[in-house]
Amino acid sequence: MSKPPPSPPSLQDLRKEIDAIDEQVHRLLMARGDIIDRLIQVKKTQEVGSAFRPAREASMMRGLVERHRGILPLDTIESIWRVIISTFTYVQAPFAVHADVSVSEPAMRDSARFHFGFVVPYVAHFSAQAAVDAVAKSKGDLALVSAIASRTPWWNALEADGAPKIIARYPFLERADHPAALPVFVVSRVADDAMVTEVQTWSVRVSGWNADVARALAPLAEIVAVPDTAFDGAALLVSVAGIGFEEIKLALIKAGASVRSSALVGSHTTRYTVPANGSAKP
Repeated sequence: MSKPPPSPPSLQDLRKEIDAIDEQVHRLLMARGDIIDRLIQVKKTQEVGSAFRPAREASMMRGLVERHRGILPLDTIESIWRVIISTFTYVQAPFAVHADVSVSEPAMRDSARFHFGFVVPYVAHFSAQAAVDAVAKSKGDLALVSAIASRTPWWNALEADGAPKIIARYPFLERADHPAALPVFVVSRVADDAMVTEVQTWSVRVSGWNADVARALAPLAEIVAVPDTAFDGAALLVSVAGIGFEEIKLALIKAGASVRSSALVGSHTTRYTVPANGSAKP
């Protein structure tokens, strides 16, 4: 006679397995904390600017997507890891997040909480300029400002040597129905070796700006534009990937605009697009 199939595990047995895994996860997080404590002693937190590391974070997020599988939503995994990264960064060198809520207070708060958790202090400001000014007066704070619209050319304040720069663009993992979908730039001071230069951001003042010039530039770069009365034109924040800024300048001139000034005001990594049907490996 054939043997009867084994009985399925009981709920009690499965819950014991979950408890064991939870304990392992907690112990691993505490072990990570011990390493961070040793790292603090080695670095002595004497680095200039924020302890934030955009290049390392981008690498970690890419690896997270590529190895993820199973029923747990990618949103949950990304949020958990971002809280871990941000909290341990805060432990190394405390910082605050200054957010421009003039675009949408709920959406900006969602972005801040998703990417930085609840331990990192959150400070709301009613303009991008106020958020950037707060960062300029700090040692390692961050500002979150809209990456797609603005009322004023706040990026002009990033042109000077020693000024904060754009160091990241969120959300880094692009996908449909992202819980923190508001496009934002992260502005701060970070060490030169921590910067990512895949996408450069330029502050540009032009005269002769109009709809035709905007259409000519649209295929080449992402642009935020506001009126600039000083030059009877526009102040632009231009994000360029894969081509040099000289090509942008030539395109502006060819379309009939005059470039009055330009300055590099930051850079960030290329965003990682998650396929609609590929949020997790089978």
